[in-house]
Amino acid sequence: MRPADLALLRTPGVPTVSPEGRMAVVAVGRPDLAADGYRGQLWAVPTDGSAPPRPLTSGARDSAPAFSPDGRWLAYLSAAPGGHPQVHLLPTAGGAPRRLTDAPLGAGAPVWAPDSRRLAFTARVPRDGADDGAPRLLTRLPLRPDDADARDRPTCVFVLDLPADPDDDGVPLPEPRQLTDGAGEDTDVTWSPDGGTLAFVSARHARADRDLVRDVYLVPAAGGEPRRVTRGRGRCRLPAFDPTGATLTVTAHPDLGPHGLDLARGGPTLCRVPVTGGALEPVLDPHDTRRADETPATLVVDGAALLGVARGGAVELLRVPLDGRPPETLVDGPFTVRGFAAGGGVVVATVAHDRSAGELVAITPARRRLLTGFGRALGATGRLHRATGHSAAAPDSAAAPDGAAVRGWVTVPDGQGPHPAVLVPSGGGWSLRDDVQVLASAGYAVVQCDADPDPDAVLALLDSVLADPALDGERVGVLGSGAAGALAALLVTRTDRFAAAVVERPPSGTLPEALDTVRTPTLVLCAAQDRGWPPGEGQRLFAALQRRGVPSELLLFPGEETDAASGAPPRHRLARLEHLLRWWDRWLPVADAPAAGEG
Repeated sequence: MRPADLALLRTPGVPTVSPEGRMAVVAVGRPDLAADGYRGQLWAVPTDGSAPPRPLTSGARDSAPAFSPDGRWLAYLSAAPGGHPQVHLLPTAGGAPRRLTDAPLGAGAPVWAPDSRRLAFTARVPRDGADDGAPRLLTRLPLRPDDADARDRPTCVFVLDLPADPDDDGVPLPEPRQLTDGAGEDTDVTWSPDGGTLAFVSARHARADRDLVRDVYLVPAAGGEPRRVTRGRGRCRLPAFDPTGATLTVTAHPDLGPHGLDLARGGPTLCRVPVTGGALEPVLDPHDTRRADETPATLVVDGAALLGVARGGAVELLRVPLDGRPPETLVDGPFTVRGFAAGGGVVVATVAHDRSAGELVAITPARRRLLTGFGRALGATGRLHRATGHSAAAPDSAAAPDGAAVRGWVTVPDGQGPHPAVLVPSGGGWSLRDDVQVLASAGYAVVQCDADPDPDAVLALLDSVLADPALDGERVGVLGSGAAGALAALLVTRTDRFAAAVVERPPSGTLPEALDTVRTPTLVLCAAQDRGWPPGEGQRLFAALQRRGVPSELLLFPGEETDAASGAPPRHRLARLEHLLRWWDRWLPVADAPAAGEG
């Protein structure tokens, strides 16, 4: 893969399936390098494979499709260039879409009521004076980078009643009704089976600004005071009612410990709680199941929940009966299930792997059927490389259970080698990473590692991989982003084995103190306005290296608030890849790089 191949990348989102199961609709996003933005288009996909997928919309950025329960309507989000997403409505029998909302800061994904006559959504609401430029006084350090903004622009729950003939532009739409005040950042809204109640997630308890606890609340659809359902120290997401309306199924970290901060105690996993209130009851072992799909709901179908569970670098799709019977695996192997939907006895999943950002697969009791080929153009370049799984025993010094194995994935370029290697200690797994593919095409073997922040385990895996004569153990670099960026910085304080390093967006307060021991040439990447991973830590590393005369560079992306590896403007993603190639070519040159058009 070359940096310019970003233009060929197609990424499908979470699908929706028509009630009778005949049609799936999915938003497919792509980078637009010329406009330096992203485009998103809805595609209609027959679930029986009887016809090829066809484009359904032509908006600048369409996403979050949802079929109405009666199948007559498709609600979705659409944003004009430079604008905020708004809820739109498209008749499935044919016709033009109609915009339903005009939320000042944009609307969240639409959620249908059971009667197909109402839509719920969440939206940020600017408080009076929030944007007047006046200084803000904080008396407590925000727990999360966006907490201060959340107080000025809280997320609230809204309900929109549709007119009798929604596609008639001559019939005015009623204004959405605001049901909550956003006191606890209200998200993940869903309807009860009778349509009389909405469940949502919020943090309204006394210590909400000091812990990570989030509870499920209920509010009448006609309006009223929210009522807390969950009790305890859990972090809840994505509630869903059972068909009787008596129980809520929730995705949650069921117990965050006495201070409400310990995410390592298990989950997120499937839990349930009675609507009358109570503690979260795990349906699955929270220490053995971690939900990792992107579906914006907890999907309960025919007495079972569908769940994407992280296992061995993959995300498997499970069907979990709520009556206590064992789970059934619907999708396993070297794949990442990114999202799913169901209707009419058909489950449709977006499934990715190491050479695909995702394709739609239909699953019925009789078979699995591949429905799309969104990644065909990128695959046709011949510049995508397979990964192979690898494991090594964790050393005694590693913070791992006795006998635990360290997992990794190795992507090797074409040719006999030996190839220089780049260690990427960032989780890895069976999914497409453009930077991994670009490095492999340039002649580098890329070693990804799933060893959390343990440097001894990371190095044990690297040593095991480098025993392969196809890799050059004397020519190795390291690249880490986020928490793995801090790990990369730690590694170069402990060893001089790396020819060069790339440290990207290290979190505040995570760099080692012993920076005066670093002699490894280091490229530092950070973003000037990144509130999640502020640039100060990367700039401190760069300054320390410069003072000591260590070869170093700082690549600072202006105006950036998202990861330059995936969510940044396309030109910044392109620039990042080009700078990575330039840096590695300087300090870790490939002896016999593939000729243009090869590898």
